[in-house]
Amino acid sequence: MFNKGSLQTQNIMRVLVTSAWPYVNSVPHLGNLIGSILSADVFARYARLKYGKDNVLFVSGSDEHGTPIEVEAIKRKVSPKELTDQAHEYDKHLFLNVWEISFDNYSRTESETHKKFVTNFLLKLNKYIKIIEDEIPYCEYDNLYLPDRFVKGTCPYCGFEDARGDQCDNCGRLLTPNLLINPKCAICGRKPVFKKTKHWFFDLSEFNDKIRKWILESKDMPENVKSVALSWVNEGLKPRSITRDNKWGIPAPFENAENKTIYVWFEALLGYISATIEYFEKIRKPEDWKKFWFDKETRSYYFIGKDNIPFHAVILPAMLMASEEGYNLPTVIAATEYLLYEGQKFSKSRRIGVWIDEAPKIMDIEYWRFVLVRLRPEEKDTNFTWREAIRIVNTELNDDIGNYVNRVLTMIVRYFNSIVPEFHTEILDENDRKILDLIDKTPKNVGNLFERGKLKAGTEELLKLVRECNAYLNIKAPWDLYKVGKIKELMNVLYIGVNSVRSIAIMLYPLMPSYSQKIYDMLNMGSIEDEKWDEASKLSIKPGHKIGRVSPLFRKLPADFEANIQSMLEEIRKDVEKNRPTLLK
Repeated sequence: MFNKGSLQTQNIMRVLVTSAWPYVNSVPHLGNLIGSILSADVFARYARLKYGKDNVLFVSGSDEHGTPIEVEAIKRKVSPKELTDQAHEYDKHLFLNVWEISFDNYSRTESETHKKFVTNFLLKLNKYIKIIEDEIPYCEYDNLYLPDRFVKGTCPYCGFEDARGDQCDNCGRLLTPNLLINPKCAICGRKPVFKKTKHWFFDLSEFNDKIRKWILESKDMPENVKSVALSWVNEGLKPRSITRDNKWGIPAPFENAENKTIYVWFEALLGYISATIEYFEKIRKPEDWKKFWFDKETRSYYFIGKDNIPFHAVILPAMLMASEEGYNLPTVIAATEYLLYEGQKFSKSRRIGVWIDEAPKIMDIEYWRFVLVRLRPEEKDTNFTWREAIRIVNTELNDDIGNYVNRVLTMIVRYFNSIVPEFHTEILDENDRKILDLIDKTPKNVGNLFERGKLKAGTEELLKLVRECNAYLNIKAPWDLYKVGKIKELMNVLYIGVNSVRSIAIMLYPLMPSYSQKIYDMLNMGSIEDEKWDEASKLSIKPGHKIGRVSPLFRKLPADFEANIQSMLEEIRKDVEKNRPTLLK
């Protein structure tokens, strides 16, 4: 067996959380964000509460090599490094300081640690490396060997006319440029010629049976990932080129491979390991990275978009197997479908969508975090609409969560002078027991779903609890209990209520860390980051505890928000684009 059984049945010591590395030639849009980095952050925050901060590591970084950057640098008459330095720092600032992404290390493929690791790793794969004379597309007009992504044409499998030379976005099949019908250079639109040149290939065919066995035995791997991986291995894995003729990249370390660089797809996948190594180098524990990559108690989670499934479910495991060093293989690859924007694909050139440096100027960043998780495309492509975003903020956040928190806490202030009342178990009724049972079970249900990569489904479980709690208040009508002098019953409602508020705050934390802390401040409970996930199932706020100052938690978006959003977005976009780094304008 390559992986052990379900996380819930083990004494897990460590969790490695990763997200796909964004390519620095453009600002990520909201679909990119929820497909990888935001989803990974939500899970990492959950895992720290569940398993302890020291047992969780969350890494990612900027993918910055390859021809797109090289071409852009030539156009602008600067070095590729100058461009990627700007873009990396810009993205890093947005992730860490704006979107509250809690990376332990956000690295880059230009780091010395990464380049050294990739070089050494490749030399361990010699028995699986072949030199093959290959025909590579070359644009005579641009005087450039074209990487697969820079050749476009018609997919031979489904007929999609805008397929790339590495993959068809329509049917998902992996391609090579010579398979395309009517191939064209993506830079100038002219037909490339195919020149013979020697390249170094990683022989994936050696791992066909091993990958199949691993996928079939991976109990926690989502079905959409298994399906793609198995369809690929069932077709038969083939050698895949790992070198290119461009200059901007890590030099190929093989003998007689002068003027070759490592193909981006190969070296970027190894960034998960190099970013882990770099983190432990920074904290002066240079050997501890091995605990997250070799200890069999460690589980690893990869948050990616569905177009990245073959690279993470086939190529990366094959690379790790080929090293013969005993690396842990992925435990869960959580791959989303596509997020659409008002029924259309995000498009920078057609200005369709919202980008992550524009969104914070539209509404509160944690509203965005919640909205995007609620719209996370876990089972099928999902449509972002402003109408649905407004409904989520105004109904689910304000009317459901915010209103419930405010109702419970203001009644404790009003009826018991901010002191949590006594709990009288001898008079509990069916409605009380139903909510107590939900407080006990919901955090476990949410956790189980999160650990399967189902963040949207887990959040729906949280909202079910909130709705039941609101219904419970309406049924019990504590304001009427107070009027008629049923003080013990009133005490029970508010004792159960305040503990349910705490439970809700803990489960909301991975999505909305600052607002969860606001709830904890109102509860007078200290730092929510120091909390434990399992405490959400307990009645840990005891009678006699004094809560803090109560204030409204959320604000609704204004009634004219939807009508004004397009004009608002146009003004925001003009301002944001002026301040972007050169590469990203």
